[in-house]
Amino acid sequence: MDLVEIRDPVEQYEAMTRVAKAADANPAWDSIWLYDHFHTVPRPTMETTFECWTTTAALARDTSRINVGQMVTCNGYRHPAVLAKMASTVDVLSHGRLYCGLGAGWYEHEWNAYGLEFPETRERMRAFREACEIITRMWTEERPSFEGEYYHIKEPINEPKGVRKPHPSFWIGGGGEQVTLKLVAKHANACNINGDPPTIRHKLGVLRGHCEALGRNYDEIIKSSTLHTLLLKPGEDPLTATSKTRDVLGVSFEEFEKLVQIGTPAQIVPKVQALVDAGIDYVLVYFPRIAYDHEPLQRFAEEVMPQVRG
Repeated sequence: MDLVEIRDPVEQYEAMTRVAKAADANPAWDSIWLYDHFHTVPRPTMETTFECWTTTAALARDTSRINVGQMVTCNGYRHPAVLAKMASTVDVLSHGRLYCGLGAGWYEHEWNAYGLEFPETRERMRAFREACEIITRMWTEERPSFEGEYYHIKEPINEPKGVRKPHPSFWIGGGGEQVTLKLVAKHANACNINGDPPTIRHKLGVLRGHCEALGRNYDEIIKSSTLHTLLLKPGEDPLTATSKTRDVLGVSFEEFEKLVQIGTPAQIVPKVQALVDAGIDYVLVYFPRIAYDHEPLQRFAEEVMPQVRG
């Protein structure tokens, strides 16, 4: 629902490019991110939703420095061998700036709308496990083969495999303790875990345990979390500042403040610091209405980032 105030589809995409270029021009920002959805969230509407991987490739060519990722690619929307090929291509065309995010998927409406059967959680997680194995093999082996319950590959050739070594940066989203975090320990360069600081601290403890069991260096994994933030200006009324976004989403102020951290930079710094103190070393920041106003992106870099320790 980030582009609903722009009607022309071409201008909608150009608005995305302008945000990407603004972040690209500011060295404080390491990356830009896309959602992998076919329809709008939290409810399906007739509003524009650009396909994630096509846009990833396009924004990678619209920028020159910043990394480009998906938080996260839905495993059920593309065969993992095809996704690995796509990711390798984007890693090359971006000169090694791809962050390839992957998750098991959750938006049942989209699966059904596009003719994709929505499996039970257990089935989705088992397919997700196989997908991670196939993707990493596609990135690291010459002629990989895999015979699983959900996926099969027979010596596909994936050349070039990408620019980053040993393979494109692989980010796994989710906090499932038995499957997802074990897959992070086995395959991923980074994880994305959300929740309050005690929850995050617990999940990272589980991840550390999986790393120890597998002989993986826990410290080499990037631990990320996502922070939805609306920066207030000095003296700005929160009700007024959030009104346009709340109108688009159709939610009350009380509902909105449960989803988004609202405050001045001085009030947001402790929120970020709490994540860092819980073990997070990489924060993905979402700004409502950033398509129309780039100021929060610049203010966060200037007034929040320098105040966070660690």
